[in-house]
Amino acid sequence: MFEQSNPNIKCTVSSCAHFKNQACTLNEIQVGCCQSHVDCCQDTKCASFQLGTTNSCH
Repeated sequence: MFEQSNPNIKCTVSSCAHFKNQACTLNEIQVGCCQSHVDCCQDTKCASFQLGTTNSCH
C-alpha cells in the first residue's frame, strides 16, 4: 500500500515509520504528555510514533 503524506500534520522525525516528505502519513495522531503537569510543548510527545524499520533514534 502506498502511503501519502498528510500535509495537515507536519513532522520532522525522520526515524518514525509514518514520516514522509516532512509530514505524517497518518490521518490523525495521538498526543500524549511526558510530565504530570504540562505547561510547554516539550512536555508533550506524539504517542503515534512508531520506529521505522531502517532508522533508529540514535
